[in-house]
Amino acid sequence: MAAFFLCVDENMKRNYPTYSFNPILGKDLINQVVYHEAGHAAAIHLYNKQKQLPPVYFEITIQHIEHNNVRYAVDSDLRRDHFVAMVEGGRLIHSLPIALIEGVLNNQDALRIAYEADMINLLVGPLAEAKYVALRDGESFNKNLINLESLHNYGGSSDIEKVYEYLESFVADTDLQAQLLNDLLKQAYQFIESPHYWRAIERLAAFIKANIANTIRCEDAITVLDKVSLLRYG
Repeated sequence: MAAFFLCVDENMKRNYPTYSFNPILGKDLINQVVYHEAGHAAAIHLYNKQKQLPPVYFEITIQHIEHNNVRYAVDSDLRRDHFVAMVEGGRLIHSLPIALIEGVLNNQDALRIAYEADMINLLVGPLAEAKYVALRDGESFNKNLINLESLHNYGGSSDIEKVYEYLESFVADTDLQAQLLNDLLKQAYQFIESPHYWRAIERLAAFIKANIANTIRCEDAITVLDKVSLLRYG
């Protein structure tokens, strides 16, 4: 299992297939981006917390890219390759010593739980974007319409690539990989279908959009997410 630490980039980068060149209205695309990154961040904090996993540091960055010396504004017509968005950090496996993970969980399956949580957090990003688009367009969103291939349409190509790197590092049998991946996708779907967690994603997405020119610090994102918990339990 030690080889796992050498093969996976720690950042959660949102991207599209290289053949996606259709223009999208700037505001629509920005909203998709912020929901994607809010999904990642909410899962890192709230899903890990639900599983009693140690906290892990992350930052949210959205950068516009200049094309032909033109810097695109938020309300311009944008293409999917006009910016880079990512959650930097946020991986239990990269951020914490195994001894700490095992000490906190006091469980021989500590490493498995940690890497499964990382994979679920990767999947929540494109799922959150997919749910936002469905709600925006007045379409149905349910688990029967969601599969791994469809997440490529919601900025999930890099996330899915990293999930497969995780799987190949820990599970040799391809049939077992498929079974585990199916289960992880169901858990990620259940996370965003929770009204409480979805409300947290919505609140964080609004915060990111209001501060889109800035890097969103871990502490600020957690403050927004925890306020939703206070509204629920306060």
